Amino acid sequence: MGYLADFKKFIGSGNLVTLAVAFVIATALNAVVSGLVTDFITPLIGVFFKFNLATATATVNGSVFAYGDFLNKVLTFIIDAAVVFFLIVVPMENYLARQAAKVKAAPPTTRACPECQSQVPIAAKRCAFCTQPLPAA
Repeated sequence: MGYLADFKKFIGSGNLVTLAVAFVIATALNAVVSGLVTDFITPLIGVFFKFNLATATATVNGSVFAYGDFLNKVLTFIIDAAVVFFLIVVPMENYLARQAAKVKAAPPTTRACPECQSQVPIAAKRCAFCTQPLPAA
């Protein structure tokens, strides 16, 4: 019965739902970018270089290599990566940097002993390591 309860907890957790939504959105984004590459970018390359990249193949010893299709997939990957980087990673890094700047640093709780350089509490009057008297904080 413990596994079933753990499974229900796992299914009901927000992380799984967030992951599922991210997967669906990423799949849709990939379909859009793939369509963009196949339907717009590849024909534009064909216009400039006077050949159809989508159907470009090479034959070696009877084996057909569809390098045009492979290049379409490489372009799709590069554009997907750029979209994720510029629309998700960069804004998130900027947001986290702004949040970190808002957090004030806590005041120090220790100081270095001038004699032995050990860390001692700020309120200490004598070093716990070398027993030297400490100046007032």
